[in-house]
Amino acid sequence: MSQTAFILILAEDDDAGQRLREVLRDSYGHSCSVVGGLADALDSIRARAPDVVVTRAVSAGSPAAGPLAELLDAIAHDAALLVLGDGALPPTRYIQTLRLPEAREPEKLAQAINAAAGKAIARRENRRLQESLAERPYEALEGIVGVSPAIRKIVERIKKAARNKLTVLILGETGTGKDVIAEAIHKQSDRAAKPMKSVNCAGLNENLLESELFGHVRGAFTGAVSDRKGYFVAADGGTLFLDEIGDMPLNMQAKLLRVLERREITPVGSTDVRRVDVRVMAATHTDLQQSVEERKFREDLYYRLNQWVIEVPPLRERREDVPFLVDYLRQRANKTHDATCPAVSNEAMTLLAKYYWPGNVRELANVIEALVVEVGERAIEAEDLPERIRGSRELVPAATAGLTGLTMAQVERMMIERTLQATAGNREQAAKILGIGTRTLYRKIKEFGL
Repeated sequence: MSQTAFILILAEDDDAGQRLREVLRDSYGHSCSVVGGLADALDSIRARAPDVVVTRAVSAGSPAAGPLAELLDAIAHDAALLVLGDGALPPTRYIQTLRLPEAREPEKLAQAINAAAGKAIARRENRRLQESLAERPYEALEGIVGVSPAIRKIVERIKKAARNKLTVLILGETGTGKDVIAEAIHKQSDRAAKPMKSVNCAGLNENLLESELFGHVRGAFTGAVSDRKGYFVAADGGTLFLDEIGDMPLNMQAKLLRVLERREITPVGSTDVRRVDVRVMAATHTDLQQSVEERKFREDLYYRLNQWVIEVPPLRERREDVPFLVDYLRQRANKTHDATCPAVSNEAMTLLAKYYWPGNVRELANVIEALVVEVGERAIEAEDLPERIRGSRELVPAATAGLTGLTMAQVERMMIERTLQATAGNREQAAKILGIGTRTLYRKIKEFGL
């Protein structure tokens, strides 16, 4: 989302207008046009809709403000009209009165104009988001929400997986919703009436994991005071979801492979063999191919699991889905907590869409749920958001291995682009993080076409 605005300045004093233009350009990177009369201003608006129009109230009633406000209302719904002075102004939601001496304090005036430009940009971007929400119905297949090509591909993979009998491997970062995808496949399949069980392989040691999966008989080990059937038996006829399978101990990987090949399990401490009909789905945030190369994961098990792969991208790579997810999660939280939060404001939605979301959809869901509980019956506003979302300075991580082969100019462009993303477009913050001057940053932005 662009953070630079087009600002139209209607100035009777051309020198004062040009000084203000230079400050807005050099300090904030905005594009400005200076005109000397109302007719030229109206022609400029018709040629290119501005984000902000600045004029001076030359008399009571501000003759310039009325025609400007009417034209903006017709063709630039998101624009702000800033009128300098104390004249009585026509009623319009676009007009703000600024009592600032524009000729003597261009820096102070530019700061106020920049703030108005930010709000106008937020209105424009979020109007587009709201139009997108209204015009593009999102997928909501068993909680899978979005309109991005990646989500549409995942939905198709889910539907096909539900119709086949292959082992499913779901890959993606922590918090991307791999468990939701597994559940969606189960619910869409002919096993939906049977149980689905889930086991987190990362949270159990080898002995406990074996008992959890295959069960045990009484006396098999200290503490085994009764027989336990295990998850494979509990999921018989249905689905077993093995989360974080990349963290499964090697010895357990060998035992799991035998079960997948023979469809038979032997409880710990027993010699009885039991046949099971279980569809296995597995998920991991690790690179299993690399784990195979490092001999941390069995190659034969990897190929046995790798029959039907679904890759889930991180939320930052499908930002167009954020408004749809926010809308879905808000409604879900309303039902869960008996709340009536009606909406998310334009400015808040813009910040949510820009945030990096290191915790992915899980983090977003937690944020929205907490906000719905907090605001209750009113809309979620920008000031309600956590500080990390309102003004994060965290740099977007860059994999150092991915820099190999890039030129210094390419690396420089990447770091500037990612820093601007991390600071939600705040160029002063970005310049401080990068350790360069603000003007240098503006020159680099123009040089790289950012």
